Amino acid sequence: MKLVKLTQKIVEELVEDRESITVKEFPSEKEDEIQIQVLVPEDQMGRVIGREGRTAKAIRTIVQASSYINDNKRVSINIDSY
Repeated sequence: MKLVKLTQKIVEELVEDRESITVKEFPSEKEDEIQIQVLVPEDQMGRVIGREGRTAKAIRTIVQASSYINDNKRVSINIDSY
């Protein structure tokens, strides 16, 4: 659950309205994998994705590095809008 909180904290800093985002963990078919779903308003997607996906890639890298330090599990982060 620490990875979900880390992901949420990072995304909260990127969007204008912190209350408008949702970050949840979903069960994975693989035991050594964690799936995280991030939902942001459509008008804030650019802030979270970044140019050419650089911001999203950086978020994934940070969360994955934290996972290797603590849980040693693979992290999959899916970013969608509503």
